[in-house]
Amino acid sequence: MSPEEIARIDFEKGGGLVPAVVQDADTLQMLMLAYMDRAALLETIESGEATFFSRSRGGRWRKGETSGHRMRVRDIRADCDGDTLLVAVTPRGPTCHLGTQTCFADGAPLGVGQMAVLERTIAARAEAAPEISWTARLLADGPKRIAQKVGEEGVECALAGAAGSASELREEAADLLYHLAVLLRARDLGFADVMDVLASRAERKDERAKT
Repeated sequence: MSPEEIARIDFEKGGGLVPAVVQDADTLQMLMLAYMDRAALLETIESGEATFFSRSRGGRWRKGETSGHRMRVRDIRADCDGDTLLVAVTPRGPTCHLGTQTCFADGAPLGVGQMAVLERTIAARAEAAPEISWTARLLADGPKRIAQKVGEEGVECALAGAAGSASELREEAADLLYHLAVLLRARDLGFADVMDVLASRAERKDERAKT
C-alpha cells in the first residue's frame, strides 16, 4: 500500500478507526471483521502480519499473538470512500477464537474458492506415505506419469462432454481438475499461475479492442 493510498484513508470518520474486512487470498472466504487505526495499519504493512486495534482492549493486537494462528498479509486495499479496508491474507490456522476457519460459521468456500482448498489438500497429502495416499503416489511417480493421467482424464472428460450425461461430465471434469492440480503442484505451479495467464490474455484482448 503506497503512502498516497494510506493518506486518503479517512480514519476520522470512524473516530480514528476503520473497519478491516479480512479475506483469505486463496479461497476468497471472508474470515473476520476487525478494526485498524493508523498505527495498526502501518504496523501491518511493516511486519507483513495482520495487526488490528481492539476496541475492547483499547490497544493494538497482532492476530495470533496468543494462539499462534497468525495471518500473513498479501494485499490491502481501501474502498471507494476510503473508509473501509479489504485485507487479503494467508491464514496460519483457524481464524475464530472458537476454533473455526472463519468467524462467519465454518462452511466451505464457495465456487472457485474450492480450487484453493483442493491445492491445500494436495500439499498436505504430498507429505503422506505413497502407500497410503494416491496423491503422494502420483507425486512420487513424477510429472511424466501425472501428465499421462491428465491426458487420460482429458479424453474421458471430452467423451463425457460429447455423449455422456451431465452427471458423467461433472464427475469426469472433477477428475481432470484434480489431476491437473497435482501436475501443477509437481511443477511448482498452481491455479493462480494459470489465472495470471488468463488475466494477461484478457488485458491484451481489451487493448486490441481499443485500437
